[in-house]
Amino acid sequence: MVLVAGPYRGGTGDDPALVAANHRRIQEACLALFRAGHLAVNGEDLALPLAALAGSTRIGDAAFDEVFHPMGRRLVDRCDAVLRLPGASAGSDEMVALARARGAAVYTSLDDVPGVAR
Repeated sequence: MVLVAGPYRGGTGDDPALVAANHRRIQEACLALFRAGHLAVNGEDLALPLAALAGSTRIGDAAFDEVFHPMGRRLVDRCDAVLRLPGASAGSDEMVALARARGAAVYTSLDDVPGVAR
């Protein structure tokens, strides 16, 4: 299983259109990995519905913070690899550090992931 980690809020000023564009890039990488035979996951698609259920009404509120990064931390513990997409993201950098600490593979390009040919 490959965790795709990339900017979600980073560089957006929390502008909804820019956040959505970042989220789409993460999902597009997941699709490319899936098409190459991998099981790809991202924390955003798992955390955001739970954050909403917990009462989140905006990015960065208490319910959002309760779920968002902790979901990524739990996922990285269960993944074989992390694909780190380009762009500033403290959360993604943390996922990479956690993956490396446990000896999981870290890729910085989709083309470097085994089996992915574009």
